[in-house]
Amino acid sequence: MRYTLRQIEYFIATAEAGSITLAAERINISQPSISTAISQLEAELGAQLFLRRHAQGLSLTRTGRELLVEAKQLMDQAQRLYLAASEATDTVRGTLSLGCLVTFAPMVLPEVTHSFSTEYPGVRVMPQVSDHEKLLHDLERAELDIALSYDLHLPDEYEFVPLAELPPHALIGANDPLAQETAVTLQELAEQNLILLDLPISRDYFLALFARMGLTPRIGARLQQQDVIRTMVANRFGYSIANIRPRSTLALDGKSVRRLRIAGDHKPVRLGLLRVARQAPTRLVSTFMDHCAALISDGYIPGMEPPILDPRRVR
Repeated sequence: MRYTLRQIEYFIATAEAGSITLAAERINISQPSISTAISQLEAELGAQLFLRRHAQGLSLTRTGRELLVEAKQLMDQAQRLYLAASEATDTVRGTLSLGCLVTFAPMVLPEVTHSFSTEYPGVRVMPQVSDHEKLLHDLERAELDIALSYDLHLPDEYEFVPLAELPPHALIGANDPLAQETAVTLQELAEQNLILLDLPISRDYFLALFARMGLTPRIGARLQQQDVIRTMVANRFGYSIANIRPRSTLALDGKSVRRLRIAGDHKPVRLGLLRVARQAPTRLVSTFMDHCAALISDGYIPGMEPPILDPRRVR
């Protein structure tokens, strides 16, 4: 037997991504390395695994589909071998499949993964960025070990460990007349165009802030890309509501935005760790949870500014 687990890993990544380019981005490996590994694996097995179509990418052959099932089982067994050794020797090593919510991933994910990998060099972190519903789905299917997300709409079968609170705030253009204020009310905002972050569950949270006040916001646009929303806000197309607080106040076009406290007492979201409750955490997962608890708090969230707070909760 002359094939390697690395070749099997690259085969699985390419099969799931549907192209070598996407697989290279997902697992952070060069395209030539993946292409070479797959060719070597096909030669060793004496079977063609992919049909190569330039316009449509790669698709699995019938043999490839059958071997993909076996390959995933083989990688699961290899991972369990690492975990068993880790438990027996009281060391932390193996592969951690980490999910992260798309809304705060650009700020939180880099520092969390780098600091954990640095402290535990025997660990390989495999990050995945998705919306909240997809994270729940992948945790249930054991495609993720643990995820960083919000405490919104959680079924009972999931365990959530809170790390920090993120109160909502208004995001407006730096040249907007409201930028001179120290706070703004939902009543004032409801009269202007809302650029809504239109992601599953997130949109329900934002709209509920208005509904609890008996208000209906005037939605000017529904977008799923936060960078686009920030640029639209910076150009005074409208305002948005957010919980994340990037340290940068610039949109991608170089124009500025400003965060304003929303007057009143509004429900914050809690950033924390999400996992399937019925599964006992491995040493690797438990260690990662402890690492996050030591790193993230109300006083410090990687990549973010401190929250906009008002002890009186009034304007």
